[in-house]
Amino acid sequence: MGVFRVKSVEQSIEDTEAPEHRLRKDLSALDLTVFGIGVIIGTGIFVLTGRVARDLAGPSVALSFVGAGIVCALAALCYAEFASTVPVAGSAYTFAFATLGEFPAWIIGWDLTLELMLAAAVVAVGWSGYLTSLLESAGMSLPTAIAGEGAAFNLPAALIVLVLTGILVAGVKLSSRFNLVVVAIKVTVVLLVIVAGLFFVKGANYTPFIPPAKQTPAVEGLAAPLIQVVFGISPVAFGVMGIFSAAAIVFFAYIGFDVVATAAEETRNPQRDLPIGIIGSLVICTVLYVAVSLVVVGMEPYSRLSEAAPLADAFKAVGQTWAATLISIGALAGLTTVVMILMLGQSRVTFAMSRDNLLPGWFAKVHPKFGTPYRITILMGCVVALLAGLVPLSAIAELVNIGTLFAFVIVSIAVVILRRTRPDLPRSFRTPLVPFVPILSVLACLYLMLNLPVETWIRFVVWMILGVVVYAVYGYRHSRVAGREVGAGKTGR
Repeated sequence: MGVFRVKSVEQSIEDTEAPEHRLRKDLSALDLTVFGIGVIIGTGIFVLTGRVARDLAGPSVALSFVGAGIVCALAALCYAEFASTVPVAGSAYTFAFATLGEFPAWIIGWDLTLELMLAAAVVAVGWSGYLTSLLESAGMSLPTAIAGEGAAFNLPAALIVLVLTGILVAGVKLSSRFNLVVVAIKVTVVLLVIVAGLFFVKGANYTPFIPPAKQTPAVEGLAAPLIQVVFGISPVAFGVMGIFSAAAIVFFAYIGFDVVATAAEETRNPQRDLPIGIIGSLVICTVLYVAVSLVVVGMEPYSRLSEAAPLADAFKAVGQTWAATLISIGALAGLTTVVMILMLGQSRVTFAMSRDNLLPGWFAKVHPKFGTPYRITILMGCVVALLAGLVPLSAIAELVNIGTLFAFVIVSIAVVILRRTRPDLPRSFRTPLVPFVPILSVLACLYLMLNLPVETWIRFVVWMILGVVVYAVYGYRHSRVAGREVGAGKTGR
């Protein structure tokens, strides 16, 4: 019915078999788990830890990681059921189309496009920061005009995006093999940080574990968390409210486990492998995040942690430059896979939208040799490279978070709806305690959204309004599902 017409699960699966739209099924449970670890361990642990500890939470940033991890775990249970039941590219976009209808699906697809595109750009900027730190350790430095957040154009960030775009076009199996090697390097470095850092931890740096709440420039004006503004609370950093404000930002660290769901169509046994990949990668990464955050705030007073490369700089501060160099290498490797997998997810969401003609169908063509959606991958690679070159990390990280949390809310609601409307569907993985777990997921996500700054909400609303305009002008008129309905009506007459 109009903008709320639903695309059935059967139709979604049938569309994946069209020769011009068929993606190659090359991924296993191990590939998916490594993809998840590859994309989750990145900016949150190598870049954002220092910023949120210094500005919002202090040593209790570890509790912020736990809180964000719990919210993600609730959403992950919902994602696992959907991804194994509807193994089609597009993630939350596809799930919403099968339950809430075309317009809600468009909105969530539009939201995911922004989320993943900006996330890839943010991480590429972080990658450039660690490259700069590594080169400085080796006695070299890049001109400030082309590297770092203050650069006129961040050339290293743009170049890494373009290189990874080429790898993604060359095939998902090549991408997974490249990812496996780099993830092994990254996890080794994370374990090194935990073990080596323990020798330099000072108990005094944990006191007070939850610093007293106070007003700071970091939470003034439009940077104040929305919940504090709405309820008339004086905006403060640190204290208990600071832990939740930090959780809303370090939530960025977990962005990516949902990207595993976007690869559903390229998985050999999605019913079994997708839940393993989604939940397994999330559990492993949460444990590593908490351990690293405790070590880094124990090594150096939180007020002195750097924003660009906090882990490497913490080891420099205690005279361990060799460790700082290894961490920079590991961070470069780690952030490389994050950029790649975020771009993989983004291209699959846009590919699914193009296949439904909500975006131009020309983008939905698959490469005849590599079996990848090469047109949309190349286009989005160029856009992300431009964003990474021009936009500073701090300006867009929170916007990515609000988009992801919004997607989690939609998927959690959709699980309950599909249980009611299609109880007959075979489900190899079932979210436990429905509807309680989905309801908890929705409430937890909404609470974190309210802890994001006012300016983030303003940018998000503007992007959503723009999405409504694009749908009204193009998507509604060209919808493939609408065309099928018209064709069926003519046949009936």
